[in-house]
Amino acid sequence: MILFEKVRWKNFLSTGNQFIEINFQTDGESRFAKNSTTLIVGTNGAGKSTILDALTFSLFNKPFRKISKGQLVNTVNEKDCKVEVEFSIGSTSWKVVRGIKPNTFEIWRDGNLLDQSASANDQQKWLELNVLKMNYKSFTQIVILGSSAFVPFMQLTASHRREVIEDLLDIKIFSSMNNLIKDKIRLIREEIKTLQLKKESLNDKVEMQENFIEELEQQGKGRIDDNYTKVKTLNIEVETHLERNELIQGDVDELLKEQEKVMGTTEKLRELGTLKGKISNKVTTITKEHKFFSNNTVCPTCTQPIEEEFRINKIEDAQTKARELQSGYKELEQAIKEEEERERHFTHLSKEITTLTHGISKNNTRISGCQQQIRDLESEIQKLTEQLADRNTEHEKLTTFKDKLTTTYSELSTRKDTISYYDFAYSLLRDGGVKTKIIKKYLPLINQQVNRYLQKMDFYINFTLDEEFNETVQSPIHEDFSYASFSEGEKMRIDLALLFTWREVARMKNSVNTNLLIMDEVFDSSLDGMGTEEFLKIIRFVIKDTNIFVISHKPDMHDKFESMLKFEKVKGFSRLAEQ
Repeated sequence: MILFEKVRWKNFLSTGNQFIEINFQTDGESRFAKNSTTLIVGTNGAGKSTILDALTFSLFNKPFRKISKGQLVNTVNEKDCKVEVEFSIGSTSWKVVRGIKPNTFEIWRDGNLLDQSASANDQQKWLELNVLKMNYKSFTQIVILGSSAFVPFMQLTASHRREVIEDLLDIKIFSSMNNLIKDKIRLIREEIKTLQLKKESLNDKVEMQENFIEELEQQGKGRIDDNYTKVKTLNIEVETHLERNELIQGDVDELLKEQEKVMGTTEKLRELGTLKGKISNKVTTITKEHKFFSNNTVCPTCTQPIEEEFRINKIEDAQTKARELQSGYKELEQAIKEEEERERHFTHLSKEITTLTHGISKNNTRISGCQQQIRDLESEIQKLTEQLADRNTEHEKLTTFKDKLTTTYSELSTRKDTISYYDFAYSLLRDGGVKTKIIKKYLPLINQQVNRYLQKMDFYINFTLDEEFNETVQSPIHEDFSYASFSEGEKMRIDLALLFTWREVARMKNSVNTNLLIMDEVFDSSLDGMGTEEFLKIIRFVIKDTNIFVISHKPDMHDKFESMLKFEKVKGFSRLAEQ
């Protein structure tokens, strides 16, 4: 049984930087109250329902109401949001601390902080499975009944209804066992698949080895002879290509000798071109000088007459030099023409040499290929010779393959036997197996308790849940009815009856039983006056060993409760009012 001791929070929703703390303990002889009832009142927005969000957030990282995580932090202080809940199970005390800005998630056992090396998700799973032994949905069905954000049992999906019942009856272990078996079945199936592949591979190897031995004994010698013939043919081909290379290389050598004779042509052409340019420049200069003295008898710069004898000598000298340069220019052009022809011949020789060299390279590639084939064939000849010389080795290989195949068949048979056992266990542990039988056992008790509580609330109907947790409702007025057909007040009575029943079953099983029950606004909308009175009788005299907190807008009901907590809002912050 989980005995809740206290919950406290600060900077949570409308609560400021001072902790609000609610103790679930009493100062009486016993550690916890027996049928203690507390009324929680306050105006809208005063923070009276914050206890619901604080409890579920600290335990499950999820507020009871539909509020995003970011909205949980007080909007004024905007940091240091913290919620703590303390409880005990047997002789072990626990404390769970959860915070935002900074993010905090701590689990304390007997005053010692547990190792936090695991991820927050893994820690949460461990808390729910090993400590609380219930998840959020089960907690809200057993500990909390709220008017907002709460999904009553009858409005849950079939799978979620089953989840709650399995938590109550402490049979989720069968689901865990089933998941383990499912994993084992999956692993064994993978092993069988691997063994099947291994078996097929070994069958192939046995067949190949048998064929190989037969071929070795019957055709080994023939293959060796064939390979020798191929080697001889390849050697002839290699010699042919080598001879061709020698002939081609002779042609290349002749061309290289001829090429040497015309080497340097490009450099000589460059030099002749330079000389040609110089001669052209001199011709231009002499032509200008001849033209100047032919056309001018007076200096155009100083206007002095030029001596006739000097002018004539200059003209004659220019003419002589021009004739000499013209003769040399023609000789130079002829020399350039001859060198250009030599250069074309050099280029032609280079192309021929390149073509021949390429042919040698192709022959060398073919020679290398032939030589590799020869090496491969010789290696195969050696291998075949060795195998023919020692046939026992191949027979030993065949025996090894057959032994492995026999072992594989045996392993396959064992795995198939094992998986049949697991399949049988899986069929027992699935929803239609042992769990269903246990649920069937408890269904009459569950239905009896539900109707007992309904009658205590003056609601005389026959409410029955089947194995799929679908309801059948019979009343004096209507033979067949459904949960959805009732008014909100009647639905509330059914929800309360189911809540009390779940707690009774949990108490009997001692699985997810707790000392805490919180109900939010159950009087304020759905229950009429008569229903309220009957409900108060139930929580006072029928519900056992429980601290009951009822949140309401009706402070005038305080005389019907043993104590009252009042929430108020001062300067924008929620707090507990002094009594």
